[in-house]
Amino acid sequence: MDPIKLELIKMAAAQTAGKSGKDLAPILFALITNAGKHNIQFSPEEITLILKEGKSDAEKAQIDRTVNMAASMLKKKA
Repeated sequence: MDPIKLELIKMAAAQTAGKSGKDLAPILFALITNAGKHNIQFSPEEITLILKEGKSDAEKAQIDRTVNMAASMLKKKA
């Protein structure tokens, strides 16, 4: 795995600790933006795994909704 991608994953995982719901959206967008600066892309599955680590089922459902919304926004930009 690309070392920069791995570092971005570690940073995102650290930033999501203890956060849920709407607090995850800025972290998600920062992750995508930082990755883009390095010509790195995360699949929706990778983003979901990063954000869901250690979360409850209700929090995981909220994360799914947030990721789907972000994916829709990114597709519109493309």
